[in-house]
Amino acid sequence: MKPTFCFTSLRCIGAGIVALCLWMTGVVHAQTPSAQAALLAPSGTLRAVINLGNPILARRDDSTGVPVGVSVDLAQRLAQRLGVPLQLVVVDAAGKAVQAVTQDRADIGFFALDPQRAQGVVFTPAYVQIEGSYLVRQDSPLQRNDEVDVAAHRVVVGKGSAYDLFLTRHLKQAQIVRAPTSPQVVDFFLAQGMEVAAGVRQQLEADAGRVPNLRLLPGRFMVIDQAMGMPQGRGQAASDVLTTFVQEMKTSGFVAQALLRHRIDGATVAP
Repeated sequence: MKPTFCFTSLRCIGAGIVALCLWMTGVVHAQTPSAQAALLAPSGTLRAVINLGNPILARRDDSTGVPVGVSVDLAQRLAQRLGVPLQLVVVDAAGKAVQAVTQDRADIGFFALDPQRAQGVVFTPAYVQIEGSYLVRQDSPLQRNDEVDVAAHRVVVGKGSAYDLFLTRHLKQAQIVRAPTSPQVVDFFLAQGMEVAAGVRQQLEADAGRVPNLRLLPGRFMVIDQAMGMPQGRGQAASDVLTTFVQEMKTSGFVAQALLRHRIDGATVAP
């Protein structure tokens, strides 16, 4: 029997190859936005603000300088799901990320949950939990977290960070001193001769590794829920879409895999 050729099948195969190539090059993002995309990315491009001030969630790749991390992975996955291009709005502090979303210069962001921020941002449930810790000099008399809140102590935090907001509410006697950004906290703490630095445990551990005669106090002073957020006023339907996305990323194992891929220790997938 002579072999026969189905040109319809060949056309289908060819179309599939083209579609795969378009997906790999990112051109597929130019497809017509879905109804969900119209809710989350009304401009046709998903603008995601990425805060490099929190090394748990994002940092610049050492070799390329391109932002990478858990938050970047989530933004990329959401843009793929919506079928729209992704634009990263990169900032160096949490306060700037909040401003970008509240001023509608970004469609989504990645934030520590805090009631003060809820005035301009609609949050999803948390997707990651991280720890806040204190750092002191090796010769400091401080040994426990509950010894920090006395009038003689000045606690350095990143301006507008979750630690700033939390400690502003909870410290009654110690003075809070604000560094411009969270990654600058330890250098600011050392340069100004302060008593305590506060921030993400992993950032403080890294600083203690590069600067001699520093140590972290045992335990933590807070657990921080990290969530996705969007501008107020987008509506309940948009909020539901983003919430469903976050829940699926947790239950599918995507968030856990991202933490492993970026070698993040000390952070866990939120329940």
